[in-house]
Amino acid sequence: MKKLLLMHALYTQQANTKVLDLLDKIAPEERNKDRKSYYKSLTGLARHNIGSILFFHGLMRPALPDNKALAATAELQMPDGESLDAGQWNQLKDVAGQADQATVELLEGLSEEDLHKQLPIDWYGGNPASVPLHYLLNIATMHGVHHRGQISQILDEMGIDNDFSGIDVGFLSVMQ
Repeated sequence: MKKLLLMHALYTQQANTKVLDLLDKIAPEERNKDRKSYYKSLTGLARHNIGSILFFHGLMRPALPDNKALAATAELQMPDGESLDAGQWNQLKDVAGQADQATVELLEGLSEEDLHKQLPIDWYGGNPASVPLHYLLNIATMHGVHHRGQISQILDEMGIDNDFSGIDVGFLSVMQ
């Protein structure tokens, strides 16, 4: 399970980099334009996607209080606002890079036993009251795929070529 989760973390890191690099080439007014998605703009979707990584790290931190990778993201600050200027956009990209690297380092340092540690959650009306760490790591991966898919759809509508859906075959090396 650890190897599969690590491959997903490497994919997420690569996909987020590709998405943010692609969005970086779009004028801020176009990135910030309301596209009628739940998070309104491409900026909003990207900001939510990256912010969720920090959210999931926060849920994991109590179960792994001495984990250096999770500690490294504790003080990261997301830029405020729905419309980001150039400086805020660069801040978002920096936070994304650090958060994704921390997830990779987290997984590299975990044991299979660690992946089964129970973490308390307050979702689902308290039923269950906790879930294994591997569940949160999987949810975080799927959440990112979902929002990058929304970004892809908007880019398609804008006529901007994009493809960040595949897992790099080079990541198979972590499975060995």
